[in-house]
Amino acid sequence: MLYGTFLPAQEIKQNVEERLQAFFKEYTTNTVNIGTCKLDSFRIDFREKRLLIYTNERFAYQPLRPATVDAIYRHLKQILPGPVSYFKITLFANGRSIEDLIPNLYRKEKKDKTRLFNKLEYRDSPWVSRISRPYEITRGLERRHIALWQSHGKYYINNKNKWGWQRPRLFCTTEDQFTQSFILPYLIPMLENAGANVFTPRERDTQKQEVIVDNDGNLSGYGGQGSLYLEVKSRKARWQQTSQPGFAQQKRVYQDNENPFITGTARYAQTEKKKDKAFAEWIPDIPETGDYAVYVSYQTLPNSVSDAKYIVFHHGGTTEFKVNQQIGGGTWVYLGTFSFDKGKNDYGMVVLSNESKQKGVVCADAVRFGGGMGNIERGGETSGMPRYLEGARYSAQWAGMPYSVYGGREGKDDMSDDINVRSRMINYLSGGSIFNPKDKGLGVPFELSMALHSDAGASKEDKIIGTLGIYTTDFNNGVLGAGTDRYASRDLSDILLTQLQRDIRSNYAIDWTRRSMWNRNYSETRLPAVPSTIIELLSHQNFADMRLGHDPNFKFTVGRSIYKAILQYLCNQHGKDYVVQPLPVSNFAIRFGNKKNTLQLSWNGEEDLLEPTAKPREYIVYTRIGRGGFDNGVRVSSPSYTVKIEPGYCLFL
Repeated sequence: MLYGTFLPAQEIKQNVEERLQAFFKEYTTNTVNIGTCKLDSFRIDFREKRLLIYTNERFAYQPLRPATVDAIYRHLKQILPGPVSYFKITLFANGRSIEDLIPNLYRKEKKDKTRLFNKLEYRDSPWVSRISRPYEITRGLERRHIALWQSHGKYYINNKNKWGWQRPRLFCTTEDQFTQSFILPYLIPMLENAGANVFTPRERDTQKQEVIVDNDGNLSGYGGQGSLYLEVKSRKARWQQTSQPGFAQQKRVYQDNENPFITGTARYAQTEKKKDKAFAEWIPDIPETGDYAVYVSYQTLPNSVSDAKYIVFHHGGTTEFKVNQQIGGGTWVYLGTFSFDKGKNDYGMVVLSNESKQKGVVCADAVRFGGGMGNIERGGETSGMPRYLEGARYSAQWAGMPYSVYGGREGKDDMSDDINVRSRMINYLSGGSIFNPKDKGLGVPFELSMALHSDAGASKEDKIIGTLGIYTTDFNNGVLGAGTDRYASRDLSDILLTQLQRDIRSNYAIDWTRRSMWNRNYSETRLPAVPSTIIELLSHQNFADMRLGHDPNFKFTVGRSIYKAILQYLCNQHGKDYVVQPLPVSNFAIRFGNKKNTLQLSWNGEEDLLEPTAKPREYIVYTRIGRGGFDNGVRVSSPSYTVKIEPGYCLFL
């Protein structure tokens, strides 16, 4: 009796195996080329009427959606024999059921809360707030802190005792420089305009000049000749030296494991609620007229306030910021990029006030103007390049990171250190925040990290290689720093690839290729304590990709697409609605106004046909006079604006 029932079961299993092998061998998808899939194993439970199917990881390379999953299960039921076709079927790929691989954003039914941030809501003040912005952001990326970086950078090749690029020179560029042309002028401004605080471990300012004004003065003749640091005390508050060390540039060139943020002092003053009381002023002696990024530094003290008021006086006027000094102390903190005149003047400086709504202290240390040239010596010489072209390892040292963050190989392998420092810097900065509570660090609440590369593959044929995504789940018991399931990184990668393919195809009418999503052990996706992904945008080795890659319009499309994907991802993580920024205006025109010495501006708002929320309702008009910088903008409610002009001056809009 037992023998008689055993044979049919064996026959059924053999039949099922043959049909499943054929299914996976023939499986294809129109959205992505995932290669040949294979059946790993299967298990039939006749008692519970269940069929468990396990396939190789390639099946998980594809984007899975509710309709896709339903179609796969429907097809399996159609090809399976006899009673098995009525069993409850579960298909596993890369250790998860395929329905579990659907990103939360695209789910119709119950979401996977282990991948959402749930109660992880940062409610304190942002690291930096631009108070002079003429509008409020309520359904964007306000209060969000994002880390991203642009591949590699020039580094010291230890075994050859020379500096070099990590990637070859191809099609008029190297990857080390190419990915910057997406991140710096397009993506970062889009994210910041949406309200985000954005940090990149590589230098972001392309200005070759650098001026540092410090409370310690011009020690040893470096970093700010002619510049001034001034203090003004009030009746209740005076500036005093902190017990913690601060920044001081005592050398022109720094050796490995030398930290400029522990060789100086910092100052602090008690806060007051009234305006115009105690101040610290940094007045730079600018070597050349131009645009300079402004970075401030301070120490986080036991009673630091979260609304330290900084005012930047620049060629376009004044711009006010509030900085949360309770986090991020002991490094460079980016405020913005502004136009400054050559020399030293009273409309080119940074002022820190002790005005605050909170009882505590504000801290003053150094202020840096400009990106500067690389000043980290390796093998007896510096790179000779502007700092923004160097790898993150050297920016991290100049930013006061501990040696363990950027020098894990103890100076013996700069390339490996450079790859690892991008993630380790994010972990150190975010350590102690709600998104990375177990690590020690500076408390900056980064919510995700993304690395943009351009090494998506190679082909002998002149056709688009397309975009590849990478994430890592097999690390730290499958969870991130705050206990979130690491498959949150897969969701991020999937959303980015989906948005990029959709936008590029729509804007360029080309069959832009979406390649696989790899669950691999890469440093940039394994080490971060927050959801992270590598986006290999295209192939810098392929002419068809690079024809598009050098097009500024393509760079804009890519930047906007990544911005939209990050916006969707983070808003979904927090269960919030979002609105996408409108596109730039078109048909801009200037005419003389009806009144004397006026100009009438007009334009058309552009709707984004791919994004229904991106409807222009109001506009910001920025102006500058002559060689001056742009002001903070004026908010207008219609596509026209009348502006007054002064005879003899040029007006720029």
